[in-house]
Amino acid sequence: MHRNRWTRTLLVLALGIALGAGAAWTAERHPEIRAAQRSLHQAKSRLEHAAHDYAGHRVKAIGFIDNALEELQLALESDKN
Repeated sequence: MHRNRWTRTLLVLALGIALGAGAAWTAERHPEIRAAQRSLHQAKSRLEHAAHDYAGHRVKAIGFIDNALEELQLALESDKN
C-alpha cells in the first residue's frame, strides 16, 4: 500500500511537469510576433486617443496598424499546420 502511494505521487508529479513544460513551450512559441502584436495594439490605442487628426494621417496610420495586426494573426495561424 505504501508503494502504491509513492508510485501515484511520482506519476502525478511527472504529469504535472510534462503539462507545465508543454504549456510553457506553447506560450513562448512565437515571442517576437506576440510582442509585435502588443506594441501595435498599444500604438493603435495611443493614436485613437490622440488630440489631433494630423490631416487624415492618424486615421491612415490606424488602418496600417490594423493591416499589420491581421498579417501577424495570419502568420500565427499559418504555423498551426
